[in-house]
Amino acid sequence: MKSGVGAYRGARVAVLAAGLLALALAGAPAAAQGTRADIVVEGNHRVEADTVRSYFHGNPGARLDAAEIDAALKTLYASGLFEDVRIRQADGRVIVTVVEAPVINKIAFEGNKRLKDDQLKNEIQSKPRGTFSRAAVHADVERIVEVYRRAGRYDVHVDPKTIALPNNRVDLVFEIRDGDKTPVRQIVFVGNSKFSARQLRDVIKTSETNILSFFKSTDVYDPDRVEADRDLLRRFYLKNGYADARVVSAVAEFDAGRKGFVVTFTLDEGGPYRFGTIDVRSNVRDVDAASLHSRLLTHAGESYNAEAVEKTIEQLAIEVSKRGYAFAQVHPHADRNYQARLINLVYAIDEGPRAYIERINIRGNLRTREYVIRREFDIAEGDPFNKVLIDRAERRLKNLNYFKSVKIDKEPGSAPDRVVVNVNVEELQTGDFTVSGGYSTVEGWLAEVSVSERNLMGTGQAVKASVMYGEYAKGIDLSLVEPYFLGSRTSAGVELFGKQMVPNSYQSYGTETYGTTLSLGMPLTEQVGTQWRYSIYNQSLSLSPDAMATASLPVRQAAANGPAWVSSIGNTVAYDGRDARKNPHSGMYVEMKQDLAGVGGDEKFIRTSGDVRYYHEVAPDVVAMGRVQGGYLTGWDGQQVPLMNSFFGGPQMVRGFAPNGFGPRDLTPGTTMDNVGGTKYFVTTAEAQTPVPGLPSEFGLKLAVFGDAGNVWGYGGPTYFPTFGQSVRVADSTFVRSSVGAGLVWDSPLGPLRVDYAFPLTKTGYDVLRPFHFGVGGF
Repeated sequence: MKSGVGAYRGARVAVLAAGLLALALAGAPAAAQGTRADIVVEGNHRVEADTVRSYFHGNPGARLDAAEIDAALKTLYASGLFEDVRIRQADGRVIVTVVEAPVINKIAFEGNKRLKDDQLKNEIQSKPRGTFSRAAVHADVERIVEVYRRAGRYDVHVDPKTIALPNNRVDLVFEIRDGDKTPVRQIVFVGNSKFSARQLRDVIKTSETNILSFFKSTDVYDPDRVEADRDLLRRFYLKNGYADARVVSAVAEFDAGRKGFVVTFTLDEGGPYRFGTIDVRSNVRDVDAASLHSRLLTHAGESYNAEAVEKTIEQLAIEVSKRGYAFAQVHPHADRNYQARLINLVYAIDEGPRAYIERINIRGNLRTREYVIRREFDIAEGDPFNKVLIDRAERRLKNLNYFKSVKIDKEPGSAPDRVVVNVNVEELQTGDFTVSGGYSTVEGWLAEVSVSERNLMGTGQAVKASVMYGEYAKGIDLSLVEPYFLGSRTSAGVELFGKQMVPNSYQSYGTETYGTTLSLGMPLTEQVGTQWRYSIYNQSLSLSPDAMATASLPVRQAAANGPAWVSSIGNTVAYDGRDARKNPHSGMYVEMKQDLAGVGGDEKFIRTSGDVRYYHEVAPDVVAMGRVQGGYLTGWDGQQVPLMNSFFGGPQMVRGFAPNGFGPRDLTPGTTMDNVGGTKYFVTTAEAQTPVPGLPSEFGLKLAVFGDAGNVWGYGGPTYFPTFGQSVRVADSTFVRSSVGAGLVWDSPLGPLRVDYAFPLTKTGYDVLRPFHFGVGGF
């Protein structure tokens, strides 16, 4: 039957017994206290008598004094092997009577619905076939409570029970009542004047609980996350010119009335700074300071940016190391001009102490393979110790999003010139399962189910499978990405896809595409990356029997041609200078794509496109974006551009127009007058977004106002079709379409969703309009 495990009193009993024993033995003649050989052990069943005698440390053959017996008594209690120990003397002998602690037969957890048994077993000290200890069980209870609190459940109750079994064995049962999650009810910022509370909430990971909280877990109080938020806030200020900024405190207080925490961040912003003079000073022989100026990422007159300073230190350290000075260190020396609000900066390159990495210990990676962590380091055991590269590895590990926390420290090695590096990580759940539904202007009502894992079996591979079923479209997508292909910083991916569109009010025909894409991507610099890809897919266009006679001639010809294979190679080069990929406030993004079809397959064409976006915060919480897009498409080797690969104007270019709403159009009387696609497009967009006033930032709702202008032109197909003996009348104009409007953007847990209403300003008589647009995509 179960019995409660009371508080541990062994230490107090041991001290009291030891004291009484010492008093009793102190008055006894020394000759009567026996030697180690005269010790008699009683009551032991599993523990050998010699093991008990080994706790008495007197010299062999010498009489045991009171102090030695007192020390042995305390040590026997502390061993955890015994529930009770008594020592007495009789006839010149020392008699030790013990009551052995039970052996744990098994450990069970009951009532734990939120945390799995295996997770809890890894946290406790007590183990099956180990000795039962009340002190250890008490510590286990505290550890279980701590694990639950880190999972956001402060209302947890843990009651340990034992079930007595024959042969001095027990089953240990932890009865757990999970309790409810303890949410963060409010986040307060004190001392902020330059940046609004809404902006700062976007910086940190902790969020306030709201009606959308079932989508996320960041609204559950986690002291580790709050501590990490302090660093995020500090780095945010340092990145945006506030070199003296401090996060004075981050205090969480439980509000019993609201049944949640109020987290208060107290800030000392200081004032903004700009870079003054920037210089490099080399104290290393044969390293010319002037030759390193090209590596500087900080420039005079710019707003102070601690992140740019860190990256410059990395660049300089790596460059000097390549020149044969692996122990060289880079130290930034800042001289503040408080009146002018300038920071003059000198990067000093000095000879560092010669220390080598003896060992790299990795701890806490219960699931992630060790090599996944080690490959983020540019150094290994035996290499010169370089703190800059260690800090770089720590940032890389944090950016993987595999770990809740990453801490790297060092300790002395086995020799003065040896260093041991310790990497401590705490893992995150990296799998996602989502079921979503909604409405898209292009695809109608739709539902999607997706399963993804960004750290597959701890290998660092990302895999995703999704199925979409819509009113007008159905699709499936499977993808796998290996971020370190062949041990290098080259990502390799494979994608299998299929999509089917049925005829709808925007097009008289259906389409079907299925195929695969293989890709290789690599960073060229911190801000520039490139990707090479090979795609092979089958595409076909179909018409219902009723539409065969009325569809536009280019559409009927494409349907008559049947399925075609497209085999293409392509390249993308992208520059990302934005301050953040999600919700950027400043910076520029530039992307260039080119694909060459005709490496095998049936179709031969070249497609080129570009996209440039510029972001600027024009007022607090108001971000403006200017965007320019363009594309060009041409056939080669005598082939014309396939209809399905042409450019089609719609709301993805100029809002206010229907899908396939503008661009070259067949105006032949008696036909469905389909959009037949163009070979050129040009679009400009100006947009400003701001959070919806009065709503917490955790809702992720923003208002947008915009203006779009652009066109698609250059029909690339034939005008006469011998198969049908008819000509087509295509309206193909360079006339620019434009619109203005407003929208609502929701940064949902499933990705950015938006609804826009646009009013066309310029249009042609044959364009198809649709003021409302529902779709995905944020900024």
